[in-house]
Amino acid sequence: MRTWRVGTFSMGASLLFLGLFLFFSRILNFNLVQVMTAWWPLLLVVLGVEILLYLFLSRQEKPVLKYDFLSIFFVGVIGTVGIAFAVLSATGLMDKAEEVMAREERSFELPAFSYQMDDSIKRVVVRTVGYDMTIEATEEKEVSMFGTYRVQTGKKEQLLKSADDIIVANKKGDTLYLNMKTLPNEIGPFDSQGMVAGTILVPKDVKLEVIGTGNSLMLKPRMLANDWDIESASSIIVDVSENNNLKVAAVGVEHVSGKDGEWQVSEKESPEYGTSKNAVYQSGEGKYRIHIANAYDVSLYSNH
Repeated sequence: MRTWRVGTFSMGASLLFLGLFLFFSRILNFNLVQVMTAWWPLLLVVLGVEILLYLFLSRQEKPVLKYDFLSIFFVGVIGTVGIAFAVLSATGLMDKAEEVMAREERSFELPAFSYQMDDSIKRVVVRTVGYDMTIEATEEKEVSMFGTYRVQTGKKEQLLKSADDIIVANKKGDTLYLNMKTLPNEIGPFDSQGMVAGTILVPKDVKLEVIGTGNSLMLKPRMLANDWDIESASSIIVDVSENNNLKVAAVGVEHVSGKDGEWQVSEKESPEYGTSKNAVYQSGEGKYRIHIANAYDVSLYSNH
């Protein structure tokens, strides 16, 4: 007569239930992670029912449980995996892993930003945070910003809901301070920093100061009617195609290029920084000045 060992039926039932759950998850588009975290308690129910049936059906006065240890080990492994899924889901790590698996790079428009200028504002200070930016002089009497940003995300909705999520404007005395923010980014091993390609428009007759963080800047002064000061950017490109009254002065830079023969370059030796260049380019009378300091590379280009 064949001996019934507790665990054999449980293993068969476990495989049956797991197969059915996975089968219906494909047909009904169930979330596989939710299936794995929900079905495993049935293992304990099946194993308990099997023990009770063995005790009830046993004809011995003092029945002795005989276990199929290999089957129980297999059921235990499946149960442990289910518990692990449940713990990860409870701590939020499972949701994080799901989000990472569904991620792809998406591009969105930056929320529109504008600040209406008045005659009391004489200076604008822009502090960037490592993103490549274009800064352009404009005839309008407002400071505005537009552009795009690119992030890795599993969600289709925009990461930035309003302009306050990317830039903060504060007026102090005669100065408007614009502080850029980094894109929202949770700390974790799966996160990566996004990219921003933005353009800031500044009234041409207002003094401008830009404080970089080792990023690249494109300057389009157009018909500039005041001075610009730029510092701590790695690479700066200046469009001089439409300027007839401009002087570009680069101090302490490594390389200058563009407008060959029109740069006036002098080299300076420093025990701390080695050899650096001071360079000046002038268009027309050079009434308005773009002063560049602590940059690695400065280049000029013209569309004409």
